[in-house]
Amino acid sequence: MARRTAVIAIGGNSLIKDRYHQTVRDQYIAAGETCWHIAGMIQAGWEVAVTHGNGPQVGFIMRRSELAAHELHEVPLDAAGADTQGAIGYALQQNLWNDFRRLGMDKQVVTVVTQTEVAADDPAFQHPSKPIGSFMDEATALRRRDEDGWAVFEDAGRGWRRVVASPKPLSIIEVDAVRSLLDEGFVVISVGGGGIPVVRAPEGDLQGAAAVIDKDLASSLLATEIGAELFLISTAVERVSLAFGTPEERPIDRITLSEAKAYLAEGSHFAAGSMAPKIEAVIGYLERGGREAIITDPENVERALAGETGTHVVRD
Repeated sequence: MARRTAVIAIGGNSLIKDRYHQTVRDQYIAAGETCWHIAGMIQAGWEVAVTHGNGPQVGFIMRRSELAAHELHEVPLDAAGADTQGAIGYALQQNLWNDFRRLGMDKQVVTVVTQTEVAADDPAFQHPSKPIGSFMDEATALRRRDEDGWAVFEDAGRGWRRVVASPKPLSIIEVDAVRSLLDEGFVVISVGGGGIPVVRAPEGDLQGAAAVIDKDLASSLLATEIGAELFLISTAVERVSLAFGTPEERPIDRITLSEAKAYLAEGSHFAAGSMAPKIEAVIGYLERGGREAIITDPENVERALAGETGTHVVRD
């Protein structure tokens, strides 16, 4: 059987299903449900790199850090991202290992704590837009702005929030390690939360940045850099819909790259901050030479691979 490599990006619904199931145990169980379908994909012959979101988990760490600030040092955003890569990677590793045992598969899983390079002069740093951490009163927000250099804003009467940049991913620092591990037959978990954002200092050293990277854009870049034949985004819906949220809403089974670009440009089909970034990630992957992208939900991964469901996006 010819070797086939895929990057599968799993979304927040794969870890936290609702606000009533947010504990570490709840997340482990939810991850396990998704892992079973990934294991089925691997059993069918795919070599897989798994990426994942981490927004809620970083938020939990930041909240704990804020509540304990009177006694312990606060956790920087880049370190919180690294923490979540380890914790989520552990849950995915263990679930997949157990699934492989049940399926009688001789397969190993490893998590790579991954850094993603961004440009220090990316315009996003001048216009931070991603809220993180807890709501604050105005006095606290302005103090953190003045003392710590935070960008803060008032959120529609609900309180003040810190905002950080969301720069464009340029390269995956550990891509050679990911590629080598895949070549050796490992399942690799990497680029968690889009990767830890790092910038290059003038002398070439890497430095962590207080930013967040879109997980799907970084996953798309990873798929390009390892030469993956397939980029699969596992999200909350079985298929992507056009005219989402309107009476004309209709699911789509298969579209070309040019059609995807046209629908995205219309601006009325895909919700900003939800499906639009996923379509952008798919477009980027295909424009850089990728073969096919699929968007579906976890329980339909195997059916989507068989062409029975999911939204398939291909080059023209």
